[in-house]
Amino acid sequence: MSRLGLKKGDVVIVRKGKDKGKTGKVLMILPEKNRVIVEKINFVKEFMRPDRSRNIQGGIMEKEAPLSVANVMIFCSECGLGVRVKKKALEDGSRIRICQKCELSLEKEK
Repeated sequence: MSRLGLKKGDVVIVRKGKDKGKTGKVLMILPEKNRVIVEKINFVKEFMRPDRSRNIQGGIMEKEAPLSVANVMIFCSECGLGVRVKKKALEDGSRIRICQKCELSLEKEK
């Protein structure tokens, strides 16, 4: 199992497939399968049966399906495209991820 360079909440851009060029936020990471679920990307139709005990009406629902990690890149707002990431050590000993092209920090502000 390889270590993924993505975190939940990262903004990524899709590089391949039917949603090529679209950006979205990472909702879930599945490291055992090397896949990610991205918000509003790779919709598939799911057929639900009605179930009165759980109050499910049934019908055709749309939901996000997992994408391969190899098909997405982290999106840099400064560069405006998908970029590779490098890590930089700060003075206090913590490490942050930065864009390899423009050196902008990709970590979210807390």
